Formats: sequence, structure tokens, C-alpha cells
Amino acid sequence: MIGGAASAGECGASHSSKVAAESGESGVRDYDRIMVDFARSPRSTLGVEWELALLDSRSLDLTPAAETLLADVAEHAPEYEKHIVGEMLTNTIELVTGVHNQVSTVAEDLATSIGALRKLTEARGVELMSAGTHPFAQWQSQEVRAKDRYLELVDRTQWWGRNMLIFGVHVHVGIDSRDKVLPIVNALLAYVPHLQALSASSPFWGGTDTGYASNRAMMFQQLPTAGLPFQFGQWADYEKYVDDMLTTGIIDNINEIRWDIRPAPHWGTVEVRVCDGLPTLEEILAVTAFIQCVVDDMSERLDAGETLPTMPDWFHNENKWRAARYGMDAIIIENAAADERLVTECLADEIERLSPVAERLGCVDELHSINSIIERGVPYQRLQKVFGTTGSLTEVTRSLIGDLRNSYS
Repeated sequence: MIGGAASAGECGASHSSKVAAESGESGVRDYDRIMVDFARSPRSTLGVEWELALLDSRSLDLTPAAETLLADVAEHAPEYEKHIVGEMLTNTIELVTGVHNQVSTVAEDLATSIGALRKLTEARGVELMSAGTHPFAQWQSQEVRAKDRYLELVDRTQWWGRNMLIFGVHVHVGIDSRDKVLPIVNALLAYVPHLQALSASSPFWGGTDTGYASNRAMMFQQLPTAGLPFQFGQWADYEKYVDDMLTTGIIDNINEIRWDIRPAPHWGTVEVRVCDGLPTLEEILAVTAFIQCVVDDMSERLDAGETLPTMPDWFHNENKWRAARYGMDAIIIENAAADERLVTECLADEIERLSPVAERLGCVDELHSINSIIERGVPYQRLQKVFGTTGSLTEVTRSLIGDLRNSYS
């Protein structure tokens, strides 16, 4: 996702917000110094954004069908206009949920939206898939939507901006107090490698085997203000950062801060943007459950007066690279003492630790499905297996189409 203003807004549409009334979409108020309001949301509520690639059903290459499909939505399924939206490139459609308390209702929301979209795509000879990248599509052939914020991004970032042929999944989790936001964001950085390895689905890009489990992670961080967030100790420090970014013209809008994990002040959420596009609904729900449990656990620990653990930025940078490069074979740095373990071992321990949280939130099955996903192979492993067997990136793409079709009813 590039920017994220429209879709993040839809995702949090039910979260009340002072910012909306006082500042519109920018998420800031213009005083002598920028003050960033944070709209409190009910604790651990959920919203999900899922980017889908649009493919020509014959060639299986990407196709610029988004504008036509959005017009079809407006004409034939207007009740889905807030749930089926456009993105930066005309080869992408994003599914945006409402606000939910439980992962199970996120599932219903996404399944309903993709079902409605599927009726329209089939009439147009368009197929759907989700992964961090399309295996063989070429960036030079893609069209940018004729919207100012997208055109300005490409004009500024040039070659790198045009190369953003990537797809992701973003999960919003409601935060009930502004004081919790930065401690949670800082502590969540330790989970970037878990999420990166589990969701990695972009070993191929532009017809090339990149040698990375997630080439998307490496590509996206090339954009200004993308990548891992800075760790701020106080909300005023974050406000000063936003003020400096606006004053110097690095951003025109707070949503142009494109961190892998970021506060979403307008909606009262923390937004986790680490994950590659995920091929199946089961994987979307598993990752969503994991994120909801981790954030809710952190919120409860803060309520109990606990200080959440953090690590130096250089550990987080190394962990992100290791997970993007090696996926489930990554050995990650676990804590500030520099202890290291295999990411799969860390995931297994976290699933066990978070099980009581999942029981409370009603997502035990979704959380524990991570174990079965790992057992059969996470996305990049499945894609590499298909390529190893067939030697064909077209067949890799066909497998992604099948994975998505078979993942919902």
C-alpha cells in the first residue's frame, strides 16, 4: 500500500475522532506548533485492509482493470463502495473492513466483500490473487491512478516510486488511550520478524528469483518515510517529528508517514503494515489474530503499570533484514540482551503465551491456525515449491489464484 489515506480512513470509519472535526484528513491541527490529536477507540477493536492484484484471466499478467471495476461497484453494488476501493496502481483493488471486535466477524466481512467483487471480476475476465508481489509482471507496464497524491509520489520518488509493484495487508488495532500508543509501537517492533517471516510471499519479482522470502519488504522501505518507525518516548516527541516533516515539506499529510508500524491518530489505532499480501483468508485471519493478541496483551500490561520491553534500533533493522531474506529460517534477536533464536521457535512460544489472551478475545482457532500454516508451508515456501517442480512463474501465479479461490466460500 502506498500512502494509505483513503483505505485507512475507510477501515477506521466507525472510530470516533476529534481530529476529523478539527482538521479533516490531515490528522493534525495548525497551531504555533503542530499538535497531533489521537482519537481514542475501544480497546483492541479491529480493521483490516487487504490488497488484491487484478490479473488477465488468459495471460495471468496484471491488468489495469481497477477503474472499470470501481465503476461497476458504484453501479451494481453501491453498498460495497466503502469496502472495495482503489489503490495507487490500476492493477490493484483493496478490500477494507469495517470496525470489528472479533477476528471471526472480520472473516465474514472480507468473505462478503470478495464474493461481491468476484461477481464483477468474472464478468470482466479478471482473476484475483494476493501476494507481496506478482511473480513475473513488469513495473514498466503498470499504470498509476490519476490522483494527485499518487502522481506527486511518483514524480518525487521517480524510479523507486514506479517500482512499487507490491501488495500488502494492514491491520488496525484500537487503542483506548493516547499514552499507550508509543509504548505499544516501540514494543511491537520486536514482532516485525515474526510477522515478516510468517507472511512472506514475494520471493519472485519482475520474473526474477530474488533470493529473498520477502522482496516486498526490501522494496517498500526505499520510499521516503517508509520502513521501520523511530522510537519516541513521549507523544510530544512524535508531534515534533510530524511538525518538522510538514515544515520542511517532506510530507504534506500525516498519512505520508508510511512506517511498517505507525500510529493512525485520526482513527485511534495502531496500524501494523509489515505483512506481505497473503494468499488465503485463513492466513489473513491468523495474522490478524496474532496482532490483536499481542497488542491487547501489551495494553493490559500497560494498564497494570508494567513497562514494555524495547530493543535498540540496530537490532530491529537486522531482524527485519533477516526475516525478509531467510523467512522461516531466520535466526532473530529476541531482546536487548542480544539473545538469538530461530523465528519458528519464537512464534511457537508466543502462540502458547498468547493463548489465554486469544481465549478472552475469541480468536483461539485463528491464532492456533498459525501452527498448521507453518506445517504446510508459509506462502513463500509454497511458491518456491511450485517453481521448483514446474520451473514456471506462470504456474506459480496460477497457484496463487487457486489459493485465494479455495480459501473462502
